[in-house]
Amino acid sequence: MSKGRQEQFANKDFCNTPSRRTARLWLLFSFLNLLPASLLYAQTDWKKEWEETVEGAKREGQVNIYISGYTPVTQSFQQDYPQIKVSVVTAPGAQLTARELAERRAGKYLVDIHSGGANGSFNVLYKAKALDPIKPTLILPEVVDVSKWYGGKHAFIDPDGKYIFSYVGNAGPGQFTYNTGMVKPDDFKSYWDLTHPKWKGKIVSLDPSSTGIGATMQFFYFHPELGPEFIKKLYGGMDVTYSKEERLMTDWLAQGKFALCIGCQDASRAKLQGLPVDSFDTSLWKEGGSLTSSFGTLSLVNNAPHPNAAKVFINWYLSRKGQIALQKIGRPADPPNSRRIDIPKDDVPADRRFFEDRRYLDVTRPEWQDMAPIFKLVKETLASSEKK
Repeated sequence: MSKGRQEQFANKDFCNTPSRRTARLWLLFSFLNLLPASLLYAQTDWKKEWEETVEGAKREGQVNIYISGYTPVTQSFQQDYPQIKVSVVTAPGAQLTARELAERRAGKYLVDIHSGGANGSFNVLYKAKALDPIKPTLILPEVVDVSKWYGGKHAFIDPDGKYIFSYVGNAGPGQFTYNTGMVKPDDFKSYWDLTHPKWKGKIVSLDPSSTGIGATMQFFYFHPELGPEFIKKLYGGMDVTYSKEERLMTDWLAQGKFALCIGCQDASRAKLQGLPVDSFDTSLWKEGGSLTSSFGTLSLVNNAPHPNAAKVFINWYLSRKGQIALQKIGRPADPPNSRRIDIPKDDVPADRRFFEDRRYLDVTRPEWQDMAPIFKLVKETLASSEKK
């Protein structure tokens, strides 16, 4: 046998010596033995943290929630945690954020959790440095697991990716409604159709210089086929009437005082009552629909008086059970579609769901949350319109 062949066999024999085989089996056994132990430790670790947090919450005995939109869901939490009293303050988002800052200026730190629209949370509370990171409060594995959420990620709308959690993803803003006796929906194929001369003076809108229709204004401003020119033409040339009262605008729309409404989020209620109002399915329009968080963002206010109870509510709300409850009882005027994808969507209207063959622009992107340039444009547009 040649020297090379001898070396080849010698190496092969060495690799299969009893001592080497024993060593390899021992390493494999050690790995398999340690793997479940580490997983068990991790499981025990979160369970211990969760149990301690719940006990702390029971001692605190209360959680204070300022919420704009999906208020009824707090009742489901109260049923699951009767030892934690839920104190709720509800109002339109702009009123809530103004109240929170006024309380803080007076040295009163009363709020644990803020839940509302993305724009108020970002442009008011985040900019005022009134929030603590919500990401570290996520404890339950089913909440932490990003595979349970749309896009395989947690949707944070702040640039730091940890303060404002978006748990709702509504397809289509639900902001464009019409009087069914005055408008044929098939006549609208594009947002630009809103600027047709025949609708001049026949449009009512929530004040575009407030955060009430912030997602809609972001959609207009950042959409590559609309942009600032569309805002100028719509709000600067269509003699739009403005209001801060959703219900009043819906009443005007139903009465035929106006043909079109931007921001009549109470229209679903009116439709159920048999009034002549309905919403456009803007995802069918040329530019497509939008993906918005509507009233569905969650924030942990800093200096919270009940930190453990706040953690319990946050984890319950973002859990499968909490998000199912949200979709079931949500907000009749603006039903939510949870960003959790592991829950049934039977309670979500078709105009809130996603369709693979339609276009959507996700306006919850962190880089689009600063409303300052949009408000500046709107202010200039309105001022120019008044001079005409």
